[in-house]
Amino acid sequence: MGEEIDPETGLKIRKLTELRNTAGQENQEAMMKRVEELAIQDNKYQGQIENLVIKGLSTLLDIKIKVDEMLGDNKEKLWKITENLLLTF
Repeated sequence: MGEEIDPETGLKIRKLTELRNTAGQENQEAMMKRVEELAIQDNKYQGQIENLVIKGLSTLLDIKIKVDEMLGDNKEKLWKITENLLLTF
């Protein structure tokens, strides 16, 4: 590629000196490869997000079970109090 400087603007202008017949095919292959890489990367992040959500829900369920065990028979009373509080607002 050759470069020239435009005397009016002072900008560098690059001129193509060679245009290959396979340039379009090479560009298409490069784009398809990049799309495949992005799809793999997206799947990796999606799996990480799903694992995070599942672990969070599992932790919340474990906490609920432990709280229910600690409250025992008082659980029903607590739910009624909470329900009454929510209904008043």
